[in-house]
This record gives sequence, C-alpha cells and structure tokens, in this order.
Amino acid sequence: MRKKFSSARPLTDAEEAEIQTMISSDPDNPEVTEEELKELRPFREVFPDLAASIDRKLAGRPKAESPKKAISIRLDQEVIDRFKASGDGWQSRMNEALRKAVGL
Repeated sequence: MRKKFSSARPLTDAEEAEIQTMISSDPDNPEVTEEELKELRPFREVFPDLAASIDRKLAGRPKAESPKKAISIRLDQEVIDRFKASGDGWQSRMNEALRKAVGL
C-alpha cells in the first residue's frame, strides 16, 4: 500500500492544507488551545502515586549482595546436556557444582 503523504519529500501546499483540514475536523482530538496549554502540569505532579508505582516496576529486581558475572566459557557438550536435562535452573545448579568443586 502506497502512503498518501511521504516524509521522503516536502509536502506541497495542497497536501499541507489537506492535512490541516483533517486535523481540524477530528472531533475526537481537537487541537489544544493556548489557555489549555498554560494549565497543563507534569504527569508526576498530577498522579504521584501512579508515577511511583511505575518507577518501582521499572526498577527491576533488587541488587544482589554478591552479583553474578556473565562470562564466556567452553564446556564439553555432554556436560551441558546433562545439566540442561535436569530442567530449569540448570545454570544455578552448574554454579553450585563449581562452588563445591572449589570448596566454597
């Protein structure tokens, strides 16, 4: 489907006029007046509790006291297959096996 208007080229005066007509005729989305613009307030000011709950959700999981570090390591395929066959959490079980092997 070809777009009627393209951002690859400047709009003609007729296209701009058509767009402005479409904007002004939309009853569900009228243009904001200067008076309305002056009354606008930031989201966090209007809905502080909602903003705080969003911030908590975006914060992610709590920081670990001893965070794990991602590395690249080459292991025998049979070792990987054996741990994966034990189901979800296989990397944690592999970590625990390595901890035991080094005496931690």
